Amino acid sequence: MEAPAAPHDPVETQLIVNSPEQMRELGRKLAKLLRAGDLVMLSGELGAGKTTLTRGLGEGLGVRGAVTSPTFVIARVHPSLGDGPPLVHVDAYRLGGGLDEMEDLDLDVSLPDSVIVVEWGEGKVEELTEDRLQVVIHRTVGTATSRGATPEPPGTDEVRHVTFTGLGERWADVDLGVLSA
Repeated sequence: MEAPAAPHDPVETQLIVNSPEQMRELGRKLAKLLRAGDLVMLSGELGAGKTTLTRGLGEGLGVRGAVTSPTFVIARVHPSLGDGPPLVHVDAYRLGGGLDEMEDLDLDVSLPDSVIVVEWGEGKVEELTEDRLQVVIHRTVGTATSRGATPEPPGTDEVRHVTFTGLGERWADVDLGVLSA
């Protein structure tokens, strides 16, 4: 007997980003796909470009205020300057596991009316909704060479491999491929 199919298979696309400006532009493109109620989870090591992507998202959504890392305040709300949704930018790096520790942020209350972006949210915010966009940013580190290896081109530190995975019904029919255009 076969296992039942998942209600919606994940939608995935991968891109290579070569500079911080390209990462911001990617955020601006992504903003065109987002709507109120969307949860975006960003993963990647320190310096990968999570906040740079979110800065572009804020520009694309037309929100008020400079989008900066909310590490020390945990969360920032950027109201819309137009009729679009506000952006709630959360940095869960300093928080422990589980949604319980994030209850004070009232993300469950904000979600229906906002676009919520959570950096370092793995294992902490998945319970908010089955519909979410997971973004993993992998940074190529260093230009060091090993014996017998070909040196990497200058600027390799700027290269990022970005994987977008849409989960749930919300993302089933979204063409994430437009992000590479």
